[in-house]
Amino acid sequence: MTRILTMDDLDFKDKVALVRVDFNSPIDTDKKNILEDTRIRVHGETTIKELSQKGAKVVILAHQGRPGEPDFIPLKQHAKALGRILGKSVKYVNDLFGEKAQDAIKALKSGGILVLENVRTFPNERKKGSPEEHAKSEFVKKLAPFVDVFVSDAFAAAHRAHVSIVGFTAVLPSVAGRIMERELKALGKAVEKPEKPCIYILGGAKADDALKISQYVLNNDIADHVLTGGVVGHLFLAAKGVDLGKPNVEFLEKNELTIFVSGIKDLMEKYPERIKVPVDLAVEFDKKRKKIPVEELPTNHPIFDIGAETVKKYIRIVDDAKSIVISGPMGVFENPEFMAGTKGVLEAVAASKAFSLVGGGHTVAAVEQLGLREKMGYVSTAGGALIEFLMGEELPGVAALKTAAMHMKC
Repeated sequence: MTRILTMDDLDFKDKVALVRVDFNSPIDTDKKNILEDTRIRVHGETTIKELSQKGAKVVILAHQGRPGEPDFIPLKQHAKALGRILGKSVKYVNDLFGEKAQDAIKALKSGGILVLENVRTFPNERKKGSPEEHAKSEFVKKLAPFVDVFVSDAFAAAHRAHVSIVGFTAVLPSVAGRIMERELKALGKAVEKPEKPCIYILGGAKADDALKISQYVLNNDIADHVLTGGVVGHLFLAAKGVDLGKPNVEFLEKNELTIFVSGIKDLMEKYPERIKVPVDLAVEFDKKRKKIPVEELPTNHPIFDIGAETVKKYIRIVDDAKSIVISGPMGVFENPEFMAGTKGVLEAVAASKAFSLVGGGHTVAAVEQLGLREKMGYVSTAGGALIEFLMGEELPGVAALKTAAMHMKC
């Protein structure tokens, strides 16, 4: 397997380092203000800080929102936030690759940091293409001559074959930044070479993702068990022929999830002992939690959580695991009445001696709410890139780094 080069492989002293990060942040669409700076902080306190301390001239590429949407704003605020985080001056220029950007890069001193304009102001940024195709774009052709090395640090956007993700790897020495490196190491431990037994806990509402992930990790003998909960659990129960009751069936139909029943049924027939579904559930009855064994289904009440017996069953499997991937909550944890399933499973994962990888926005939110982040092996905020990796898809941003590494060794 080709080894991706990292920041340890190059000398950055007095070099212009073009760093693609993920600064995409929640925005107050009325005031156009950044509401939360976690992603800026993550990149700032690791990759950007290290490059600056090593004497690089740091030039930052990032996106915010999509053209035409309320959160599509310039990166001036992001630069100010980065300056506050690092406690030093961070320059910003409202230009991406024109003369203003070029002059700002040439004016940088060693250790200096410059944030260029939102990469999505370039009309063809989101056009899919190969590194070689994107290297011919105006964006790359005008900016690359002012740069010495490309640092790819936006794992969360690595599933997109966009210009700023892959284009510079075809013309510049290219390495992974610390966040990219960290994500890939964690995923290697959970997907590529997991210590056995390995279990995947899949919940939430993205049942199409859950089916593809289950197919990949079971067919390739990555996971020993797949445990299901949330809407994913409902769908797997339906595939077993369980009648969930009118409100729950209507929910699946309304969200066009029943189309996955056939594929799930085939998978469950192939791996009957390795796929686990809830044995009891919790429904909302008069705005309160009411437990119900699966044998007593159907129900006329909405199912909002897994039950206590299911939690106990899952904990026994978690306790024996050496590697755990969890993506998706076990129920509607935002409602305190239905937090029990998610809480029980996440606390068991946190207490386990296994390496654990936590992914997905709602799962991460639950981990934060329960104060369990520091007890998990790795918490990923990558979203779509993480899901595609778990499905066995090759991420264009990662593939481009592998190719660049081969060229640099030649």
